[in-house]
Amino acid sequence: MKILVSDPLSQKGLELLRQHARVDQQLDHSPGELQRIIGDYDALIVRSSTRVTREIIEAGRSLKVIGRAGVGVDNIDLPAATEKGIIVVNVPEANTVSAAELTLALLVSLARNIPGANYSVKQGAWAREHFLGIELNRKTLGIIGLGHVGSEVGRRARALGMHLLCSDPYISAEHAAKIGVEIVTLDYLLQHSDFISLHVPLMPATRYLIGAAELALMKPGAMLINCARGGIVDEAALHSALAEKRIAGAALDVFEDEPPQDSPLLELENVIATPHLGSLTREAQTNVALQVAEQVLKALSGEALASAVNLPALMPETAAALEPYLPLMRLLGDFYMQFYGGSIDQIEVVYSGEIAALPLAPLTASCLAGLLQGIVSNPVTPVNAFLMAQRRGIRVRESATAEIKSYSSLVQINVQEGKTVKSLAGTLLAHDDIRLTRIGDYRIEVVPARFMLITTHHDRPGVVGKVGTLLGVENVNIASMQLGRQTVGGEAMMVLQVDERITPGVMAKLEQHDVIASARFVELTGWGTPGDS
Repeated sequence: MKILVSDPLSQKGLELLRQHARVDQQLDHSPGELQRIIGDYDALIVRSSTRVTREIIEAGRSLKVIGRAGVGVDNIDLPAATEKGIIVVNVPEANTVSAAELTLALLVSLARNIPGANYSVKQGAWAREHFLGIELNRKTLGIIGLGHVGSEVGRRARALGMHLLCSDPYISAEHAAKIGVEIVTLDYLLQHSDFISLHVPLMPATRYLIGAAELALMKPGAMLINCARGGIVDEAALHSALAEKRIAGAALDVFEDEPPQDSPLLELENVIATPHLGSLTREAQTNVALQVAEQVLKALSGEALASAVNLPALMPETAAALEPYLPLMRLLGDFYMQFYGGSIDQIEVVYSGEIAALPLAPLTASCLAGLLQGIVSNPVTPVNAFLMAQRRGIRVRESATAEIKSYSSLVQINVQEGKTVKSLAGTLLAHDDIRLTRIGDYRIEVVPARFMLITTHHDRPGVVGKVGTLLGVENVNIASMQLGRQTVGGEAMMVLQVDERITPGVMAKLEQHDVIASARFVELTGWGTPGDS
């Protein structure tokens, strides 16, 4: 695997990546240069400086994952990545404490005029009366966005004796109660807060969330803190409100354009400005680098992810529970398409037993990725599998039941082509012990392998020996074999795991053999031969 790191990353993160892949770190490149070289890489890791445009994504012919060493992903074209099946991961918790502590530092600096007092003393003055501050105790802090950072800010502010208000339509009352936050509307928060701190991502719904109308609702003595993202605040409106003393002050760690050259905000005495320091601590830099490296490596190896931006969000324990089932789901899709082929009108995925209690969408997405990969030209991954199915007119249905007669979990896919329905089922016996349990009408416990020959025949003595002899003459070695039949003396199926690819010539001889009704060869990437260590 080849990984490109296009922004600065802690050495510990680079060392972890280099244990598993070839890593090139190339900084200060132009968009054109990145577009020219990205085609050779499986993964790209960026911070906030590199803009990953649609053009760059389209040029990434081998690109499977983009890692953002930080929280915000507004510098990455998410729709373009999703369409191409590229996973985008970030590290939303790695710099949480650092960002929360900077918010508190700016909060205290605003309340006590620390930057101005520091500058004054260094200029030789001792004008204490110019720096009359206010206590934070019993003041109201309005937190807009109670995610990871907002929650940590709330916990620390509460310890300072502050009353906490929160505006966040997605937060549960239970979570807010644990932190000691009162959930209110945005307008109420703006009208009743002494300090307001922003902790929301930048997206169309939050761009200029704080504009002239919102600033007009704030108290004359209120102060605004933004350690989230530039563009959440209308900077022109904020400048007017501050210059006209309609609000008392602002502390800004982020700006819409960075660096904020010639910004009139920097000329105001009641503005504290810092150069995007939210995650700039030694601890956060190490955490960010290690966590993004871990997520990128997991994505490249097909493991379940807890922080994929364009996949359903999963708790770490849920991701761990799903992870063993993902290869089974991919196997069902891949095997079905190679064995049956044909067009697909609808696929129904039926989950039974313990697996039915897990989130089904990531599992179904993995099955669709295996099903569609061989019939579409673009890469298909769990990221874009539902989109690709929709574009091909394939209806997708899911059902789940806790009831099951055998095994602890079972997955069956029923694929409809016209009025015909074809089925395939599989299970997970242990963490990595996968079995196919049904192929069409045949109950048969199959150990998956890279190279498999599947034949049907009439159940009678001597068939196995004749097939084995034919393969022996053609120098094809059999690793293992499973048999299944509908009834004694009726139709039967034989699955042979072999050591190498069977040529079209040998397949033709098998199909023409008088004891064989049908023969199919299936090659599964990522699987070894049974018995391999």
